[in-house]
Amino acid sequence: MSSLYPSLEDMKVDQMARAQQAHTAQVQATSHAIAYPQGQGQTVTVVQSGSLYPSLTEYMGLEITPQMMAMVPAAPQQVAVRSNVSPSQQMVAPITGNSVGLRRAEIQPGVREIILCKDQDGKIGLRLQAVNKGMFVSFVHTNSPAALAGLRFGDQIIQINGENVAGWDTDKGMKFLKKAAPERISMAIRDRPFERTITLQKDSAGTVGFVFKENKITAIVKDSSAARNGVLIDHHMVEVNGQNVVGLKEKEIKAIFESCDRTVTITILPSFIYEHIMKSIGSSLVKKHMDHSIPDV
Repeated sequence: MSSLYPSLEDMKVDQMARAQQAHTAQVQATSHAIAYPQGQGQTVTVVQSGSLYPSLTEYMGLEITPQMMAMVPAAPQQVAVRSNVSPSQQMVAPITGNSVGLRRAEIQPGVREIILCKDQDGKIGLRLQAVNKGMFVSFVHTNSPAALAGLRFGDQIIQINGENVAGWDTDKGMKFLKKAAPERISMAIRDRPFERTITLQKDSAGTVGFVFKENKITAIVKDSSAARNGVLIDHHMVEVNGQNVVGLKEKEIKAIFESCDRTVTITILPSFIYEHIMKSIGSSLVKKHMDHSIPDV
């Protein structure tokens, strides 16, 4: 028997359909699609909001390309299980616990405070660069107040004289330093957050297993210490055993490697971040005046 009125079930289905249509219309009004090439004849369409959220460039202050995003590996779909192998057998490259280079290269967590003053020329020997809405050290002049205070390439500056610098651009940071009183400048510093250290072991030929050109790692040797310890290409080497090598010639960096003991610690930085930090600094300034002193431990 038919009814003049819709059933309760029909009304629920109709309401759900109307809600789905409204949601689809809203998504189409606020989003746009971007297709990235993914190999031979394949594309992946990524839907991005056009008005609800800012773009990566606006939010991070750094141009992010599909090639950069491809550097991040997908999380493996596997379950960790307890191994029956002894810890000594699990180690892929045993390190020397008392390595001086490892202590020099150590990146401490947390925030530390430093106090410095300007030299007789009214300078502290420091260049800054804004990255991801933060302020970072891009250049430290040799024998300058900044070098004596222990600042390093890639350190993040959180505060200057009590002022939070998050969101400042490079010009604002440099102008603030120039206007600061010469007798006392305080800074809150976070050690090199974009960088990471990797400890390697030389083989019988005295090599660690990677190729670099102008500080950029371009190739990894199969089954080498570099391969076993997770060294990646498209990263720039910024320190060897804690010593800054930015701006050094290749033969100078090789000489540092040769002078190291069997255990060598390198500090690396993703190349796209390195190049962003270095983009406004002249190469001659870096080669002639960058601080390459060996840190105290």
